[in-house]
Amino acid sequence: MTRTTVVAPGGWPVVGHAWPMMRDPVRFTGSLSQLGDLVEVRLGPVRALVPCHPELLWRVLTDDRVFDKGGPLFDRVRATIGNGVGSCPYAEHRRQRRLIQPAFHHSRLDRYTEVMAQEAAALASRWRNRQVVDVYPALFGAALRTVLRSLFTTRADDTSVDRMRRSVETLLHQITARMFVPNVLQRLPLPINRRFDRALTDLRRHIDALVADYRHTDDDRGDLLSSLLSARDEDERLTDTEVGDQALTMLVAGSDSVAATVSWALHLLDRHPNVRAALHQEVDTVLGGEPARATDLTRLPHTGRVINEALRLYPPGWLFTRITTEDVDLGGHRLPAGTTVAFCPSAVHLRAEVHDRPNAFDPDRWLPERARHLPRGAFVTFGGGARKCAGQEFGLAESTLLLATLASRWRLRSAPGSDPRPVALSTALRPRRLLLEPTTRPGR
Repeated sequence: MTRTTVVAPGGWPVVGHAWPMMRDPVRFTGSLSQLGDLVEVRLGPVRALVPCHPELLWRVLTDDRVFDKGGPLFDRVRATIGNGVGSCPYAEHRRQRRLIQPAFHHSRLDRYTEVMAQEAAALASRWRNRQVVDVYPALFGAALRTVLRSLFTTRADDTSVDRMRRSVETLLHQITARMFVPNVLQRLPLPINRRFDRALTDLRRHIDALVADYRHTDDDRGDLLSSLLSARDEDERLTDTEVGDQALTMLVAGSDSVAATVSWALHLLDRHPNVRAALHQEVDTVLGGEPARATDLTRLPHTGRVINEALRLYPPGWLFTRITTEDVDLGGHRLPAGTTVAFCPSAVHLRAEVHDRPNAFDPDRWLPERARHLPRGAFVTFGGGARKCAGQEFGLAESTLLLATLASRWRLRSAPGSDPRPVALSTALRPRRLLLEPTTRPGR
């Protein structure tokens, strides 16, 4: 017997649930599990099904042949960032994944973590005692410099960083909203559309020029771009267009998500002094007042758990879509081919039957003896299966080094005017305006 899906209440005329979802994405998607295991939402004219049970979500993530990347909403994102490993369909994914995987090999990750540590130390040294900091933009700048220096070793000078930062920010601030804007409106010669098009064109030209330069010299410079260009698999290699798509994906995902994650971690620590005290004790013991280095990562388990818990409560990628390629049964529900399935991590992350006190900030839930009892699909910030984020280790290492370095030097408290409500204006879920006041810690 085919079961009937539950339709989420509160839809608006024309836009459906897109407005309440964009206005408060964590609360809206996190509340869906109270309605059922598979809930229907309407995103403009698109009807989408949201899996709210870990088993159903895990099936969607791991059966990527049937639940393929795509759908009318995701296709608009693909039109911007290209057909890289994070956005390409199933038919192309295995080949691309094999070719880019060496770029994230541990031997190269060691070099990237050196860059991460340098940028984290530079950021911490720029802050001044009791000078209020708008945290997300500051972290975004450090994260963007990190991914640029990891991608393009010899071209990450201040002028290039500033130019590319403006272009990346323009893309990030519009890309999610454009998922819900009809194509006909995106083609109108409006100032907002012209800015977006100019930013995308500028980034593409810059990346294409770098790819051509690297192809000409054919040297391995130890960076991500060199690895992408030299990748071979049974005499296959990435085309220049595919390399450009991978680079653009890394620029967008590698800057926004890390900045958002560490912003949320700092916000949560400000609200939970006992957890902050434990973090300070760990970084004092391990770092001794010095900035964190790559070799410290394995000795900062509590810091890592704080990052994990921030990712559970505020997953950067809060909405993705899949499209069914054939008729399929999902938890007793018959889904015809062409059905849009929305992957929203908070629909499972905040489910009471999955996580104890799901809305509580509890980094110790990630202690091995507790985490091992979680079902598959209980934590899906990085996806799952063959399409699990290739940059997971990169992002976790950078977030941990940033948080540890800042916590070693500064105690951060909320400042007047701060507005930490989640906002879905960019590719990652970030605080609307997180103002923190750094105070020099004793002995620093």
